[in-house]
Amino acid sequence: MTDTTRRTDDRAAIAARFPALHAPQRWEWGGIDAQFTTELPPDELVTNIHLVGFSEGRVVLCRDVRGHWFLPGGTREAAESIDSCLARELREEAGARLTGPPTWIGHHLAVSDGPTPYRPWQPHPVKAWLWGWAEVLVDSAPTNPADGEQVLEVRLTTPEEAQHLLAHHRDPWWPELIALATESRAAG
Repeated sequence: MTDTTRRTDDRAAIAARFPALHAPQRWEWGGIDAQFTTELPPDELVTNIHLVGFSEGRVVLCRDVRGHWFLPGGTREAAESIDSCLARELREEAGARLTGPPTWIGHHLAVSDGPTPYRPWQPHPVKAWLWGWAEVLVDSAPTNPADGEQVLEVRLTTPEEAQHLLAHHRDPWWPELIALATESRAAG
């Protein structure tokens, strides 16, 4: 078996275990059609970065002023590296910092039906939302910049509680994303 065949078989097995995550998505809030894959996207397509942060085995979740729970992460700024974006978003939304390198588990390839990109420097209409996990330390309050989500609470939860909180009023793939990150972390 070649490495390419093995990777294809591995991706197919993961898609079979996490069917909601791999199903075609329509994100009405952004006019986006998206499809998850465990392949990594080209750097130039990555516009958004999100992380399942683990702190002593617990998942870091943030709650905004609307009462929505979410994973820390967000939009990449012009000329910002993936690593810099991740560090900034962790500090802004969770008051956290990396204690180990991120492990990228996949991305949503997103196609916008909007007439222009969300930000002028972003690729359009095709872009990528990068997903990963890493060990983190929550050691301060979120910085809550004026142009970002206003975080009211940062909570360390079990992976099961994170799945439950992220499933509330959300697409059914969120719990599977947490499960995939947890599985990837356990595989080490």
